[in-house]
Parts: sequence; C-alpha cells; structure tokens
Amino acid sequence: MQNPVKSQAIEPTEATLVDLLRARAATMGDQLAFRFVRDRGGGEDSLTFRMLHERAQAIGSELQALAAPGDRAMLLFPPGLEFIPAFFGCLYAGIAGVPVACPGRNRLTSTVSAVFQASRPSLILSTAEHCQQASHAYAHLPSFLERRWVATDQISPDRQAAWRDPQVAPQQTAFLQFTSGSTSAPKGVMLSHANLLYNAALIHAAFENHPQSSAVFWLPLYHDMGLIGGVLQPLYSGGPCTLLAAAAFLQRPALWLETISRTKATISGGPDFAYDLCTRKVSAQERAALDLSSWEVAFNGAERIRAATLEKFADTFAPCGFRRTSIFPCYGLAEATLIVSGGPRGRPITTLPLQAEALARNQVREAAPDDAAARRLVGCGESLATQRIVIADLETGCRCPDDKVGEIWVQGPSVACGYYEQPETTATVFGGRLTDTGEGPFLRTGDLGFVRAGQLFVTGRLKDLIIIRGRNHYPEDIEHSLDGTHPGLRTGYAAAFSVDTEDSERLIIVQEVEPRQRNLDSAEAIQNIRRAVAAHHELEIHAILLVKAGSIPKTSSGKTRRAACRERYLRDELEIVASWQAESEAWHDQPRDGSQDTKLRTVTAEEIETWLTKRIAARLRLPPVQVRATTPFLEYGMGSLDAVGIAADLECWLGRRLSPIAVYNHPNISALAQWLANPTDEDSGASVEPSCHPWTAGDIDPQHLREVVRQMSEADLLEFVQQEMAKQNG
Repeated sequence: MQNPVKSQAIEPTEATLVDLLRARAATMGDQLAFRFVRDRGGGEDSLTFRMLHERAQAIGSELQALAAPGDRAMLLFPPGLEFIPAFFGCLYAGIAGVPVACPGRNRLTSTVSAVFQASRPSLILSTAEHCQQASHAYAHLPSFLERRWVATDQISPDRQAAWRDPQVAPQQTAFLQFTSGSTSAPKGVMLSHANLLYNAALIHAAFENHPQSSAVFWLPLYHDMGLIGGVLQPLYSGGPCTLLAAAAFLQRPALWLETISRTKATISGGPDFAYDLCTRKVSAQERAALDLSSWEVAFNGAERIRAATLEKFADTFAPCGFRRTSIFPCYGLAEATLIVSGGPRGRPITTLPLQAEALARNQVREAAPDDAAARRLVGCGESLATQRIVIADLETGCRCPDDKVGEIWVQGPSVACGYYEQPETTATVFGGRLTDTGEGPFLRTGDLGFVRAGQLFVTGRLKDLIIIRGRNHYPEDIEHSLDGTHPGLRTGYAAAFSVDTEDSERLIIVQEVEPRQRNLDSAEAIQNIRRAVAAHHELEIHAILLVKAGSIPKTSSGKTRRAACRERYLRDELEIVASWQAESEAWHDQPRDGSQDTKLRTVTAEEIETWLTKRIAARLRLPPVQVRATTPFLEYGMGSLDAVGIAADLECWLGRRLSPIAVYNHPNISALAQWLANPTDEDSGASVEPSCHPWTAGDIDPQHLREVVRQMSEADLLEFVQQEMAKQNG
C-alpha cells in the first residue's frame, strides 16, 4: 500500500536530535517549549527552548565525564519536566537513554529490574529526591544500587561550558524503547536519530502543523506515544506542549479537556479508552466551561479504535465546540518508531461493517449496515509518505488479495534498527520478505488487517499480546506471576488473554486446580490471583475461572494455546470449579458535578472507613463484612485505575484536593481513613505530589517486605526491621 496522495519524499529538517534542539534554541530561544501542570490549581513549571538546550548541555557535559559514548543510561523520573533535559542530556553526551516507569508507592519494581538486566546501563538518572531514597526503595536490588546514580536536577549550570559536541551520526541509537509491561524478557527497540526525525516529519505532514500549533499530552514520557508524540514531535514542529501526569488525568479526566480549552491547544489525543473515560466521567457542569474549538487533531491510537467511542465523544462534546472531523484515527507501534498510518486530516472517519463469521476465517466480507451481528471496524488512515504497507498471507507469505486478512508488514526509514542485543529475534521480526516477489525486508508487526480504498483496517493480533489502556502486557508474564500464589492451583497451568467488549479490552484469567486437591478454598485462591496481578502488573481482572485439570488446551510440546482457551471461554465450554467476575464499574464511572467544597468536610475516620469499605466491596463483589479495614490494599487485588478512581471520589466527597496516588500512600483502609480524618495544616486542602518512593515513613508494605527478606541476611534483616519500627514509633 503506497499512498498515492502523499508519496512525495519527506526529509527531516535536521540530521540528529542534537542538531534539532540546537537549531530551535538559536531561532526560538525564549519561546515556550514545554510546561507541566502540577495539579489542578497547583501551578505550572516551564522550559523555553534555550533553557532546555542549556540544561541539556550541562547534563550532557556531566555524563560525558561519567560514561563513554554508546553507553546506556536509565531514566527513572516521576511525572514532571525533569525527565526532558535529562533525556536530551543523554543525547548531548552520545549516550542512549532507557526510559522506564518510575515505581509508585507500594508497588513492586519487577519491570525496572527486568529492563535494568536487559539494558545493562552504566548510569541511572533521576531527581535528587529519588536518588536519596534509592537505597531504601531498591534494597532488594543490590546490583541496581551499585550503578552510578546521577541527580540531574543538581548538576550545576557551570558544567555547560565543558560540553563537547559528541558528533553523533544519524544512524546512531538515540534511545531504547522497551516493550511496555514485559517483565520476563523485555525487548528494547533501538531507535536511531534518523528513525525519530523521519517519523517526526511524517507526523508533522499528516497533522498539517502550522506556526500556531500547540499540544497537550498526558501520556507518560516513558511511553512511546508520550515521549515521541509529546516531546520530540512538538520540538520538531516548534510549537509548545503542555504536559500532565497520567494519574492526574485518570483521577479527573476533565483536567485534560480543561487544559486543551485553557491553552487553546490544536493537537492532543491518546488511546481509545481516554475518549471513553471523558464521555462517561466529565459532568455537564464541567462541559459547560469547555471551549474545544481550537482542537484540530484528536488522534486515537495505541489500542483498538471503537466507532461507538468516537461517536459518543463527538456527540457529547459538540456543544463545547469539538468538531467530528478533528478525529484522527491512526495506527503505529514502537518498532516503526511511532506512526505508520493516519489521516488525511479533516475527513470523516471511515467505518466498515463486516460479517463476523467471515472475519473469523480471515475473509473480508461487508455486512448490511443494519446487521446487528456485524463487526464494525474503523479505518486507521492511509499509509504515510516514504513508507510501504503490505498485507502478507499468514500461510504462504505472499501478498494477500484485497478480500483477505493477513499480517501487516511495514517498510520505510521509520522502521527501527532492531532489538537491543537480540539478533535472532531482530532477524525474524525485521526481516520479512514476500515469498512471491522476494521484496523486503519488512517489519512484521504481528498485527492483522487489510486495506480497503486506501485505508488500513486492523482486525486483531497474530501474537497473544494484551493491550489494556494503551499499554502492552505479555500473557506469559501475567501467567508467571500466578505461580505459587496458592497450593491448590497448578503451577504452569494458567492462561491469560483478553476479550473485546463494546467499551474496552478486558483481562480474563483461566487457572487449573490441582487434580488431587481436596476442599479447595476457591475464594482465597481467587483473592490471591487478584492480588498477584494487581501487584505485578497494576491490572484489573474482569473474570477469573478456576477449572479442572486438563481444561486448558496445550500444544504437543506443552505450550499454552491461549487462543483456543479463549474460544472455549467464549463458548462456555470450560469445566469450571469456581469463578469470579468483577462487578460493574458503574460506581466509579459516574460523572461528578464538577464542583468542590471550599471547606473541608468534617468526617470521622469511622465514616471514611465505611465509605471505603462499601466501594471496595462493590468492586470485588464481596459482602462489606469481608472487607477488613486493616487488610493491605494489595490484598484486594486493585489495579491502578481502581486506586485512582477511589481517590477521585474521595476528593469530591471530602471537598479536598488529593493526589491521584493517595490510596497508594497508605497501606490499608484504616491508615488512609485516619490520615484523611486528621489532615495537617500542611496537607489540608492541598494535594500530595506523586513520588517514586514506594514507602511512606512508618508504612511497611508486606508484599515489598517479602521481596526484601529474600535478599537479606539475618543480621541485615534485624537491623532493617529495627530501623523501620523506629520510624513507625516516631
């Protein structure tokens, strides 16, 4: 698929990202480049192009004295602007950055550890506050602590004078984008300066950016869409970008739209769930204050795009000035840097009703518009300039005819260089060739689709990858986290997969029980599964099925056949011993009135405990008497969206601004209720800023403590516990 309309060559304006920032600083020095909204009403931080260039030079100079060109540096930052000069400081030193999610309070560091082992960084960059907390937060990762830590916000501006141009080449790796959610064997996509600049040029042309373009992004900066779309693309286009913390958006989705309205942004977007969340949770009062008429490009990507989501969003926010033609469905992946297809801008979205039964056989047959059983797909736009999209037959490797679904293959200068230190996987994924013509190499995306009238339609995934809220999760990682959770469950006999509903992709867990197990406590086993998945992956489970031994289909070599298990689940063919399904999320999906009391509500700790108990019990489908106030939140198996939702409702009920991670700051209902009922002068009416540190003074997280104990000697353990008890006693 070669785009006939946009087939003209697109060349980046600069050779490297270092050249790009230096050029912006020279020509647009004092203009606003980035600002970060700390919280609703909590002020902003900002960076001009010149400030960013000078900070990058100072940081780059420091890194040049600590590491060699081509080394790697892990970027471990909480939400805020400090990540950006640190990232460019790596580029200015000729070092490849490795962005990674900063572990939150009471959450494990397994993903950080896995990326650390895979990338072997020479340096770890963070804020001074987090560097000071590192020995405590990562006590169970001794090799991690042995690396050189650098507090980039403490580097003197005087270091700028010692900076030396690293003379990087366009094909040099700029940073490693690790596959999100993978903990067992993460793959680091090697993205060169040329890859990033070519993709930035594609996005610039597809969005039809102009001198007045500006953006708003809430996606985290370790995410490819957040970093490339929210930092590198605005820098390329020369317009300002306003950034929000992802947790702040999840807590109150209206903040995203209010920021677009206030800054008159022209570009913003995110995964499909973000639009759905706004439709369901932004109140009529909040909508009445919005002006979205400046919003020219509302891109939607990173997960399945649903026609119903887009239509509801457009109808809901049309009175706010939002134009339906601003919707910009697109398709992309980290292995192709970011965007692959999208647009043209300003045209109505393309939808196609297909016969579901034919689609299950990889055949493309249109259905009648009024066919209730039809699967309605949204077109993900046209292939962008300088690249090709072909659809390869799953069996023969030849180009597919137009009426057949195949694997989406991509070729062009935005396709990455491969996976870091994984030559065999790189050869397989990045070395596709059409068997009928020998054309190649192509990137095998692992996604299924077809092309109709120049539009790419994505129908599913060839791999078992699970994508929830725009993040990738590998089923083998989820299954592995269930090992040893309960003696009545068979180790190695679990299947994790997702099912599509009208509003989102949902996680299903099928787990076999031990064949000789007597008197299985199924409630305890299910609770342990929820807890393990929430702790390791921050995911909410839609349904858990405990099934008889032998129920999960396997290959002849013993591998789990997840697709077959999913089909058995959908056909209700599994031999179920016990099951659990999450209650409807309606209790925390209702829009709030948008108002907030100016005075703190006088509420006792007992009243708050009752309030929290009822909401957690509703989510877990448990009688309130089974939800104990002293049980750690991790024990309930709540994912990050649950915790943020509870914090948002607490905020409205109490008339008090709270951090989106307020629930993570306290180990259980009782501790959180006591803190909320007895606010100090310092935190009354104010939010608590998100932090990387997974502990608060005096809190002992049981799950984290177990990990620490495994790594410590008896003497070390005794000293550790004495220190923590001293803190707890003040």
